[in-house]
Amino acid sequence: MTRPIELWYWPTPNGWKVSIALEEMGLAYEMKPVNIGAGEQFSPEFQAISPNGRMPALVDPDGPGGAPISIFESGAILQYLGGKSGQFYPKDPRARAEVDQWLFWQVGGLGPMAGQTHHFRQYAPAIIKDQRQIAYGVRRYTDETHRLYGVLDRRLKDRDFIAGDYSIADMAAWPWILPGPQGQDLDDFPNLKAWVQRVGARPAVIAGKAVGNALRGDLGASGASAEAARKVLFGQRGR
Repeated sequence: MTRPIELWYWPTPNGWKVSIALEEMGLAYEMKPVNIGAGEQFSPEFQAISPNGRMPALVDPDGPGGAPISIFESGAILQYLGGKSGQFYPKDPRARAEVDQWLFWQVGGLGPMAGQTHHFRQYAPAIIKDQRQIAYGVRRYTDETHRLYGVLDRRLKDRDFIAGDYSIADMAAWPWILPGPQGQDLDDFPNLKAWVQRVGARPAVIAGKAVGNALRGDLGASGASAEAARKVLFGQRGR
């Protein structure tokens, strides 16, 4: 009997990409929590499958040729799952290139820039007492996130989904549209707003976004436990 895919995961936008994909593709999986606030991403067990020490990561016991395979980096995981399932990742070279370019746009642009925006707006004020030190970061990344929202809004002007049909490109980008923490107003981006609602109404997206939600704490909160978690996430030089 084939064992389920192992999803090494914490409920963050990068984690949601993969849990949503697994739900959309109907692939059996088992969630293995990686508490990034407790430093579990630095464990030898996890770094054996994710050398960069970042989640999510995936282990498929039934990989190519029937042999197990481990994969890290959310974009690579989405490509692998799309190929394995034959869903949401076109086989036609032109259609696949269309999906790939928007997938890489997300992993190289939207995710990192929106993540920095979230950091400077939500977490940095709890770490740095002199708010003047974070003002430039807030302005820089909030403005860049606004620009990226605009890119996606223009892309969605005449289509329902990013690359034509619903695909792993949508699964990658959707979790990163978090207008509140990123200082954006979706009313400024009507096409993007409609897409967010359209994708967010899909049952598999709802189910995938809910995976592990009870595990998540508020890193912007006060208190000793939140401060300790922030030190692990934002105060480490690496191990």
